Amino acid sequence: MVEASFLTQYGIRLIETEMDWKEFTTLLSGLMPETPLGKIVAIRCEENKDILKHFSPEENRIRNDWRSRHSLKQEMTEEEMEKAVASLQETLARAFG
Repeated sequence: MVEASFLTQYGIRLIETEMDWKEFTTLLSGLMPETPLGKIVAIRCEENKDILKHFSPEENRIRNDWRSRHSLKQEMTEEEMEKAVASLQETLARAFG
């Protein structure tokens, strides 16, 4: 989804592009809701009951899967959160750095 979103919004094919980490994270944080990743994030975060009433079965599945996966997990401590973020950053840096 990240690759498709970069192509949609920026016209960048990540697989064919040399990009440093700072540029990648800046562009990633600027992805708009009209991109594939932006759409998924918007579906997962939606709380407006009027909008939720009109969700398709697929949108409901995406949102419910996300919510059920995350409601079963216990709250992370600040230290666990920092470790998880560092691990994700490391993975993305290896993939795109």
